[in-house]
Amino acid sequence: MVRKANGVSRRNVLKLTGGSLAAAGATGLASAAPTDKVEVNVGFNSERGRALARNSADEIVREFNSIEAMTIRVPKQAATALETNPNVRYVEANGTMEALAETLPWGVDRVDAEVAHSNGDLGSGADVAIIDTGIDDDHPDLQDHLGSGEAFVSCGSGGLTGSCTFYGNSNSCNVSWSDDNDHGTHCAGIAAGDDNTEGVVGVAPDVTLHAVKVLDCDGSGSFSDIAAGVEYVADQGWDVASMSLGGSSGSSALRDAIQYAYDNGVSIVAAAGNDGQCTDCVGYPAAYPETIAVASSNDSDGQSSFSSQGPEVDIIAPGTDIYSTVPSGYDTFSGTSMACPHVAGAVGQLIAQGYSARDAESQILSTAEDIGLPENEQGQGLLDVAAALGYDSSDN
Repeated sequence: MVRKANGVSRRNVLKLTGGSLAAAGATGLASAAPTDKVEVNVGFNSERGRALARNSADEIVREFNSIEAMTIRVPKQAATALETNPNVRYVEANGTMEALAETLPWGVDRVDAEVAHSNGDLGSGADVAIIDTGIDDDHPDLQDHLGSGEAFVSCGSGGLTGSCTFYGNSNSCNVSWSDDNDHGTHCAGIAAGDDNTEGVVGVAPDVTLHAVKVLDCDGSGSFSDIAAGVEYVADQGWDVASMSLGGSSGSSALRDAIQYAYDNGVSIVAAAGNDGQCTDCVGYPAAYPETIAVASSNDSDGQSSFSSQGPEVDIIAPGTDIYSTVPSGYDTFSGTSMACPHVAGAVGQLIAQGYSARDAESQILSTAEDIGLPENEQGQGLLDVAAALGYDSSDN
């Protein structure tokens, strides 16, 4: 069964528009007249480059706090001129990435997270940011350990029409980072659903969750929105960024933000993508070496049919038919989007035990269970939370 809204499949495959001006054919920039306005991300390597970008702009959409880039609206001819300036590192169309995958979800037991819970390891003290469509701020299975949040897109609006065309829900926008789509709340419940005898329990039920809303109600967000969200997580000093989103090609602005977050000690966990049984199709940001790229498994320990494959895959985790929280209650989705927060919660568990981000990542990968799949499908193997924490994980 595939969940649908307005006749459109709820299973969002990896989609992205954008790219550099040099490869603008897929972005619509190629067809733009020289005087047409375009929205671009500009990376620079000097204050002169910053000034050039600012002076060229008809409108400054965003100035990043820590990475050397800004998002501006300019005539196409001005963007082209900036690209050739030696003080400018890149000029790219401000394309979009989208929430990955919702079709139809079980995985905490398979990764032996309940063994950790029974030993008192619940993740208290770690901060996990869900970089997504937001989190339902008053969900009974999430609100006890819900921290602060930030929004880089507006709640209750999205898409080309400014309204929730396909996937919006009726959830109230009580705060700017409320979830108006379902996707972010579902991921939050997998990572940290509360152990409160109702609903679901997540991998790390006592970590502090933070909502970083970079995708709108239709599950879409620009490179700039997502980069700003990643930068924000790093600037807050939070431990883990869970990114169940992606696109088929990268963004220089997002790569800047990923590198900045990594250099500042954030563990970045990303969904590998839902391009199916391909040979080398891991999406971005999962394909960046600074991230943990997570593929999806089913309840037979096979790779999920929708899961992307490739040499960048680091680990595999449950992603088929995962039951978790949504703003209206609970629902079952599938995708590498669902696999990703299993791993993000596990990294949070280790950080709560005093591991650094890099050591936690190494421990997660080195204790993964080999389930007999090729490395480009399972990476180091299936996530094993108990083994990573030093407990007996023979309960499979």
